[in-house]
Amino acid sequence: MSITRRKMSILLIPLLALIIASCATIGGKRTERSQVAQIEKVESAIEVINELANIPEEGIPEELMRNAYGITIIPRLIKAAFGIGGQYGRGVLVVRDQEGEWSNPSFITIAGGSFGWQIGVQSADIILVFKSRKSIEDITKGTFTLGVDAGVAAGPVGRRAGASTDIELKAEIYTYSRSRGVFAGISIEGASIRIDNDANAVFYENSTIHATDIFMNKAIKAPAIVEKLKNILAEYTRR
Repeated sequence: MSITRRKMSILLIPLLALIIASCATIGGKRTERSQVAQIEKVESAIEVINELANIPEEGIPEELMRNAYGITIIPRLIKAAFGIGGQYGRGVLVVRDQEGEWSNPSFITIAGGSFGWQIGVQSADIILVFKSRKSIEDITKGTFTLGVDAGVAAGPVGRRAGASTDIELKAEIYTYSRSRGVFAGISIEGASIRIDNDANAVFYENSTIHATDIFMNKAIKAPAIVEKLKNILAEYTRR
């Protein structure tokens, strides 16, 4: 019996974890489940948004950003391929409330397999722009697969590209990658997103906190870095 593409992706996850662990060892830095490590992740997300703001003619279209319901920022997602390959990263997910203000961040993980005879390891910053509430709600309920649970497409590039592209549109999620300082639309169908409950627990110092609480409850105590993230997002998305 032949193995389907989706089953193969599932089988690749253990291999992917091994690849990422090896990359972390080579880099001399081991990911830790501590509040400091999560603060550093938020700082990295801020750096990605700042880089995006510094290249207005090659960034995410203004219209798309202004109408986004949520944004995921995944600094330094690692892609590795040795005949078959995979990708893995940790990042933050923020959403807008009814007043248009950005929420506290929930931490997420993203993982998925890729196919084709490739070899090598590379790192890239990834941004996912969500157009509506539904996909965010689905992510908070469990594992969410791009291209399966919602339509996903490589995002158009250029702050004023809205008038000439399909932003009205068919896809629920638009995806971008930054490599070597350049942002470009990228397709990452088949990758799965999951709420990182352990990271949320240590960041907010609350072992029972849920992503929905993070998004909805403005009274939740959070490290000071969160305000910096929300401010930079507010500044960028109201341009």
